[in-house]
Order: sequence, then C-alpha cells, then structure tokens
Amino acid sequence: MLPSGAAIAGRSAAALYGVGSVGVAEPLDVLVPVGQRFGPVAGLSVRTAEVAEADVRLKTGIPVTTPLRTCWDLAQWLPVEEAVARVDGLAGQRLVQIDELRGSAHDRLGLRGCKRMLRVAELADPGAESVQGSRLRVRLVLAGLPRPVTRFVGERDGRFVARLDLAWPDLRVAVGYDGLWHDDPEQFHRDRRRLNRLLGEDWIVLHVTAKRFGEDFDGFLAELHHALRTRTRTRTR
Repeated sequence: MLPSGAAIAGRSAAALYGVGSVGVAEPLDVLVPVGQRFGPVAGLSVRTAEVAEADVRLKTGIPVTTPLRTCWDLAQWLPVEEAVARVDGLAGQRLVQIDELRGSAHDRLGLRGCKRMLRVAELADPGAESVQGSRLRVRLVLAGLPRPVTRFVGERDGRFVARLDLAWPDLRVAVGYDGLWHDDPEQFHRDRRRLNRLLGEDWIVLHVTAKRFGEDFDGFLAELHHALRTRTRTRTR
C-alpha cells in the first residue's frame, strides 16, 4: 500500500502507459512526496521529491504520475539516451507534446533538473518507432552528427518505395536498424528488396544490427561519418 500522495513513476509509469517495460526482477519506481516516510520496501525503488496533486492520476485504480510528470522524472533519473527513448514513446502516443515538455522545463528555470528536461525535450522525436531506434538516433546526435529525419518515406515517381528509420534526405543517406523482428526471414527479404529499389535512386543505406550497436558502434559511426562527408563534398562541387 502506497502512502498518501505517492505514485508509480519513472520507467514503471511509462510501462503502464505502454512504453517500454520493467523486467520481473527489476524494482518498481515509486515517487513519494517530500515529508513522507516510506521504505525501504523489497521490490520498490523509492524516490522522494516535490509532488503536486496535479502530477498524479489514477490508472485502473493505481496512482500513477501523469505523462508530463513521468517525462520529468525520466529526465532526472535515467541517462539521457534512455530517458529520450521513453519520452519518444510517450510523445509518439500523443500522451505528451514536445512543446509541452519544453514549456514545463522553462517554467522551472533555475530549479534543479530543468536543464536535464530541456536536453531530453530537445532530443526527443515523436516519429521514433522503437526504443532501440531512439537510442540509436540519440547516440548519433550526441556523437556530433546532424539530426536525422525519422520515418522518412522514400518515393520514386511519387510512389512509395520504402520507409527509412533515419535519413538525411538532402544527402540521400539513410540508416536502417535491423532489430529482433528481422529474425523473420520473409520480413527481412521484403525490407531488403525495398531498400534495393532506393539504392537504384542513388541512396546510401547503412544498416546497424543489435550486435553491432552494442559491440562495434564506433566502427559503424566511422562508416556513417564517411558516407555523410562524401555526399557533402559531392554536393559542394
């Protein structure tokens, strides 16, 4: 039983809104108002902060931080890459608006945590289609690359050819993330066929697998840097 004013928060709240998940062995995030004494409790990760009544709502009878407050807490508690991945999901479901996040941060200028919220809001993109795709995009931007377009639709003669995870359309360079869903050979075949059509339109399409994302990201980043530099030089000639 949670104390008065407390709520499920952070990653656990995001999961209740359908964004990400919390493993069975992971603790639930709980936010407790300042002045309340609660815990430690096995299976709960308890954090204390100022909590307004408007920051909490009931979801199937359970007190949960609102999507807006959830984004604030995610920005404070998680590394920026992980926070943005979940904020992307909440924004993609239209539970929050990016401008709303920026406004919330500006309203708290001077308070601890506002800069983290602003940074997450600047990096967030409701067009992201997966948590891992969000992580990839954020990592590329933090590495100094220009911000890519999410879910870019490649066309030929006005007709749909393929939707690309990340793209720099002016340079005709794109990145595709090959996640676990590509264990389906038929889906993999369809995706590759569509991308091959784009290659005929003079696109460079690079692919990063889950394994490479985790073990050889620097190598992939060097390849992408090279592709973008090559296309930039070609355009300036």
